[in-house]
Amino acid sequence: MDNVAAAPLLPEVREAMLPYLGDIFGNPQSLHNWGDGAREVVEGAREQVATLIGGVSEEVVFTSSGTEANNMAVKGIARARAEKGKHIIVSAIEHFSVLNSARTMQKEGFEVNLAPVDSTGTVIPAELLKLVRPDTVLISVMHASGEVGTIQPLAEIASGLPKDGPVLHTDAVASAGNIAVDVKKLGVQALSLAGNQFNGPRGSAALWVKRGVRLLPLMDGGIQEGGRRPGTEDVPAIAGLGKAAELAKRDLEVRMERLSGLRDMLIEGVLGKIEHSVLTGHPVNRLPGYASFCLRFIEGEAILMLLNSHGIAAASGSACTSRALKASHVLLAMGINHELAQGSVLFTLGPNNDAEDVKYVLEKLPKVVDRLRQMSPLYSKYLKEQKG
Repeated sequence: MDNVAAAPLLPEVREAMLPYLGDIFGNPQSLHNWGDGAREVVEGAREQVATLIGGVSEEVVFTSSGTEANNMAVKGIARARAEKGKHIIVSAIEHFSVLNSARTMQKEGFEVNLAPVDSTGTVIPAELLKLVRPDTVLISVMHASGEVGTIQPLAEIASGLPKDGPVLHTDAVASAGNIAVDVKKLGVQALSLAGNQFNGPRGSAALWVKRGVRLLPLMDGGIQEGGRRPGTEDVPAIAGLGKAAELAKRDLEVRMERLSGLRDMLIEGVLGKIEHSVLTGHPVNRLPGYASFCLRFIEGEAILMLLNSHGIAAASGSACTSRALKASHVLLAMGINHELAQGSVLFTLGPNNDAEDVKYVLEKLPKVVDRLRQMSPLYSKYLKEQKG
C-alpha cells in the first residue's frame, strides 16, 4: 500500500517496452531505417501522453522524472521571462523539486512568495491571488498533493489571473493518470507528470508546455525534444510511458471508482478503530487511492517498521522525506503541530490492492498502534493527565 513510492509495472506496459530493448534499437534522430521504428514509437507516445491530459503532442517534452520536469518548468520558464519580471509564487506544500527550484531562482535574483493552505491542505485562491504583482512571471501550484491527496482548485486560481499575466504551472505527478486531467479546463500553461505514478516505468516522465510559452533548457546539447531537452531519448521508457498513458485514459473511471471505495473503507476503519487518529487532507476532495492519517503519541517511522514486519508497505510523508526523520513541511503548513505531524502514515492503493488487503491492514494497524503507545512516554503522560 505504498504505490506512490513505487507502483507495479502493468504487464501491457512491459510488453510495449520489450521490442525497444531488443531488435528496435535505433536512435530516433537517425535518418536511416534503423531509426524509423524508434522515432515512430516516440512520436506515438507523445500523442498518447497529450491525449491523457487534453494537450497537443507537439507541446509534450519527455524527461527522466517528475523532478526533472518540475525543475525544467520552474527554472526554464522563469529564466525565459526574466525580462518581464522576477517574482515567483509557489504553494507552501509543493514537492521539494518545485520548492528547491524556486530557492535556486532566489539566488539568481528572483523573489519568491509562498501561498498558504488551509487545514485540509487546500491552497486558498483569494490569498494566492493577493500575492500576484505586475512582475509575477510564474506561479506553481500542484494539482494534487502526493502526501495527503488533496486536489487543488486550479481552475479557480487560473480564472482569477490577469490576461497575459504569469504562467501557471502545475505539478500533476500525483494526479495525472489517476484522476481526470485536462489542461484546458484547469487553465494551466505548463504541467508535469510521471509514468511511474500510473503504473508506467520509472525514469519516464514529461513536461507539457502550452504553445507560445517560452522555455529555456536546463542542459546544453543537441536538438532533441525541439531543443528543449537535449540528449538521446530513452526509447523503451518513452514507449512504456505512452502505453501507460493510453491504459490510464481507457480505464480511468473504473479505476477511480474501485480505488475510492477501498480508500473510504480504509479511512472509515482507521478512524473507527483507532482512538486519537486524525485524517489529513481534504475529507472528500482527495485522490481516489489516498488515505493519510496522523496517529497521536507515536512516530511514523516506528509505525512503518512494525507494519513492514506484518508484510504491509506504507509511507510516512513523501517518498523524498520518509528517511529524513523530520516532520513533513506539508503537514506543518496545514497547521498540524510538530508532535502530531511526527505520527503521519500514508496508504496509497493501486491496481493490485483489494478489499482483503484493507481488512488485513485494519486488523494489524490497531495492534501496531497499541503496542507503540504502550512504549510511548507521551501516551503515558496523557493517561496520567486524564486520570488526574
